Amino acid sequence: MPDSPAVNDPGGAMPPSEAGSTRGAPTERHTVPASGTAAWSDAEAESSTGSRGVQAAAPYTPGEIVVHRSFTTKRLVFVRTGHVVGHDERGLRLWIPHGCPMAVELSADGRGLRDMPFAEWIRQPTVMTTSVWRGPNIFMLVPARGANSVWWFWDWQGRFVRWYINLEQPATTWRRDGLVGVDTTDHDLDVWVTPERDWEWKDEHELAERIAYPGHYWVRDADAVRAEGERLLRLVEAGAFPFDGTWTDFQPDPAWRIPDSLPAGWDGPRA
Repeated sequence: MPDSPAVNDPGGAMPPSEAGSTRGAPTERHTVPASGTAAWSDAEAESSTGSRGVQAAAPYTPGEIVVHRSFTTKRLVFVRTGHVVGHDERGLRLWIPHGCPMAVELSADGRGLRDMPFAEWIRQPTVMTTSVWRGPNIFMLVPARGANSVWWFWDWQGRFVRWYINLEQPATTWRRDGLVGVDTTDHDLDVWVTPERDWEWKDEHELAERIAYPGHYWVRDADAVRAEGERLLRLVEAGAFPFDGTWTDFQPDPAWRIPDSLPAGWDGPRA
């Protein structure tokens, strides 16, 4: 994931030099029960609707509030809110704006996954901490098929500056009690792509460090993760969709309003 202006975000934005920090911003600690017990009973979880992949689910409606969530297996570690842009055969498009409500897993002393070696992190008690997203606006494509999502970034003047290939478990979409969401697991290795389609791998060191702890790490096959990145890079080098200029001029609906807080049910069990 990109380096996080929000302490430790498993899905972020620009490098630290290009985005502000939320260190010192007011936060609220929120403890989420482990492994599928969060906020809802088993009966409620069984009655919810979840679909593997984004194509199988009933289409979301543009403008709906959505929670985009990242898990390590069953443990919730990161949440951001946004709006649905569109949902069709190309996949699910999301708009995640600067200032949206979010939550991130931190250690009891306020540090994140990237603030310490992984060997130390896996021994830490952790807690979900609510805050707001201080990074730039993100347009996100969750494809109908594939173990990735592609993100579009603009600078503060509105100029498109890069794509970001986030390698991750194929997403699951769900709808529960009027709330829609997207659940995935980050695979750590990612790729930056410039408008000129130059590219570079990102976070190779994180994958290499963490794969040495198979009893704790959520990635099982590092070679498969890299192979998915290489598949996307063939599209980059060919200038093929989604790296063909589509959506680089996107503008969100001005009627969309950023919620004041995370919606009820944001911490429910994984779909």
